[in-house]
Amino acid sequence: MRVTASQTRFIAAVRARIGDKAVTTDSSDIAPWLTDWRGRYHGASAAILSPDSTEAVAAVVGLARDHGVPLVPQGGNTSMVGGATPPADGSALILSLRRLNRLRRIDPAAGLAVAEAGVILQDLHAATEAQGMRFPLTLGARGSATVGGLVSTNAGGTQVLRFGSMRTLVAGLELVLPDGKVHDGLSPLKKDNRGYDLTQLLVGAEGTLGIVTAATLRLVPVEADRATGWIGVDSPHAALALLRVLERHSGDAIESFELVPGEILDLVLKHIPGTRAPLETRHPWLVLIDYATDHVEPAARDALERLLGQALEEGLARDAVVAANTTQSAAFWRLRDSISEAERAEGPTIAHDISVAVETMPDFMVDAAAAVEAAYPGVHATGFGHLGDGNVHFHVNAPAGLQHDPVAADRWQQEVGAPASRMVYDLVVAAGGSISAEHGIGQMKRDALERLSSPARMAALRAIKAGLDPNGLMNPGKLLALAETPRAP
Repeated sequence: MRVTASQTRFIAAVRARIGDKAVTTDSSDIAPWLTDWRGRYHGASAAILSPDSTEAVAAVVGLARDHGVPLVPQGGNTSMVGGATPPADGSALILSLRRLNRLRRIDPAAGLAVAEAGVILQDLHAATEAQGMRFPLTLGARGSATVGGLVSTNAGGTQVLRFGSMRTLVAGLELVLPDGKVHDGLSPLKKDNRGYDLTQLLVGAEGTLGIVTAATLRLVPVEADRATGWIGVDSPHAALALLRVLERHSGDAIESFELVPGEILDLVLKHIPGTRAPLETRHPWLVLIDYATDHVEPAARDALERLLGQALEEGLARDAVVAANTTQSAAFWRLRDSISEAERAEGPTIAHDISVAVETMPDFMVDAAAAVEAAYPGVHATGFGHLGDGNVHFHVNAPAGLQHDPVAADRWQQEVGAPASRMVYDLVVAAGGSISAEHGIGQMKRDALERLSSPARMAALRAIKAGLDPNGLMNPGKLLALAETPRAP
């Protein structure tokens, strides 16, 4: 990879300003950060820049502007859409936020925490729970996903049903704008009418409008009691009917309501060591429920068992079990969290993170799968996900055996996977849904966003990008097409 003169001067300037420790140029150290989590996108970068403070980030961004060098912000590198992978031509450098890993403040009385961008979600959970509070967002990548990435992608996870996505949980942001200026918006004001809301503008912007360096996050009390249930049902329609009944009789105690096809559970049991089916009988669809209460009596487990017993009597469910303890609850959740890993082990999969209205989700899951399979014989389509908020993870799986033939797998991706994805997105938009529910656009969905969005939406997105980042230096090629603005030599 050729390092340009601008990059060389920029790297030298960064070393002089914030020190050698903040610059990594060894190719072997850079290599693990050049490929996305799914292994679909591969980039190149002459250096990783790792500032350890907001001031240092501002210095790096300002120098990048002066030298015309693009930056790709990166946290835990868990993007599902190639959103944190640098361009393959080596034109951009990686800006790592992992050294900004301080939890600046936890205020249990106010229900707030201030966390820097590099704080790992799992560490945030542990720290807040030690003070009797919790940050109510979790997902499978919690051991590596960072606060900055969660903010920048408006992450969702499995508790959106009760607490909302990251956009709801962010009370304020500290960020560095593309010109190197720092905006301190950490104050959690309930009323603030000073024009455009920079905090909400940067949530979900995928690093294309600036760099999130810290966030004020909303906390809730640690639940007094929790129970986890695993239920067998006949169809997504039965699952939705079950959800509505549980909601009517439990208030807001249902935190998570995950729908998993039986065939997907089969893959998890096949490929993930140490897993076992919670129910003795196989069912076409499974539901995973978290039921949490803010009081000790009645016990959450007793309450959930009573509700599920009624559901069984009314024919809304075929079988059910409630976890006996936290270990068994974790085992239930491991089945759900291991789906992507199991599918990847089975063979090539085209994954779609999409959303439709909750009431139409069962029909969409069934009808869209049938339509894709009819249009592309040999593929198998299925969906799973967060039924309570309409988020479908809709996957198109290749015929069996391709995992052993990389060449054939790549050909299938191009000849079948790509047009099948186009069909899926067309079906989503026709149903009034979104082509991205919680993973963002990145580079994977950029063309689909352009094709399926209204001219008004795209014109607004481009105007905002041009206004804040006129030189196109912030995460180039993500969300929108690469900027054509000439950069400094």
